[in-house]
Amino acid sequence: SSDLPHTMSLTMNTLALPKQMTHIEITQPGGPDVLQPRTVGLPHPGPGELLVRVHAAGVNRPDVMQRMGVYPMPPGVTSVPGLEIAGEVVALGEGSSGFAVGDAVCALTEGGGYAEYCTVPVTQTLPVPAGLSMVQAAAIPETYFTVWANVFDAGALRREQTVLIHGGTSGIGSTAVRLSKERGARVLVTDDGPDKCQAALNLGADIAIDFRRQDFVEQVSLATSGRGVDMVVDIVGGAYFERNVAALARDGRLVLIGFLGGEVAERVNLLTIALKRLTVTGSTMRARTATEKADIAQRLQAAVWPAMAQGRCVPPVHAVFPLTQAAEAHRLMESGGHVGKIVLQVA
Repeated sequence: SSDLPHTMSLTMNTLALPKQMTHIEITQPGGPDVLQPRTVGLPHPGPGELLVRVHAAGVNRPDVMQRMGVYPMPPGVTSVPGLEIAGEVVALGEGSSGFAVGDAVCALTEGGGYAEYCTVPVTQTLPVPAGLSMVQAAAIPETYFTVWANVFDAGALRREQTVLIHGGTSGIGSTAVRLSKERGARVLVTDDGPDKCQAALNLGADIAIDFRRQDFVEQVSLATSGRGVDMVVDIVGGAYFERNVAALARDGRLVLIGFLGGEVAERVNLLTIALKRLTVTGSTMRARTATEKADIAQRLQAAVWPAMAQGRCVPPVHAVFPLTQAAEAHRLMESGGHVGKIVLQVA
């Protein structure tokens, strides 16, 4: 029988739930080995939340940063990592509507995804796209919410514009490639070595630039007849800022999503930004309000779910690990050897 209190106004057909579950704890800041399985009680869905039995959970760069102690969760939010899940609704908190017990869903969490059960805001929950597995669905929310908000909402990338995406085979990069091609853009990427560049082309990129052997500013100039690109989607940050500005066309947009190359730009010619009429923007998903995340979810479902149901824009999954091997999943992410997403399989 359920261990959940009756005061939560759960649906009458709540499934019989266990009293305990396994989740992955960050025992202290550090390397992958600080991720350890622990047995704990189930979380309870509050007002406007769902309790989901997790089938799969995506692994993302913010999880690694959180584990290292440099990107903590906000106060009052679970310290268990995991920003995206797919699974089955098993209980509804008070005032939660739109889903029923037994529904297959994927969701952007407020943390806690590395677990057998996870609570999620109903407004950040979407049905699993038709034809996708739970593993594929778990690879959607964090990167698709992030790319949509930055590239299409803030950056306003349009059909027939040209975009340069750094790290085209990363989780963010592969998502940006898939969505930019779906929306009719011409896509250039940078990546590390010929194998990664070929993988980026296989994902749909039009041109792949090997950043170890080629200067991406020169290659952009060649590919655009000297005009530059309309947008740069950057996960590198400070180390690339000056060259990103150089690669942009007039009225171009620099969209900052990650900072693998540092958070501080040492040299910036502000006059170039003014002369080219450039826009520099960026954001993190964690700092967005619940209302903002709900709006992104609705736009994403309307624009992308139909394409996924037809087999397009599906996230590439590189590797799947059991939940208890979260440390191995983090080692793979830190090695940079993956193409697309890494997923933990829970059930």
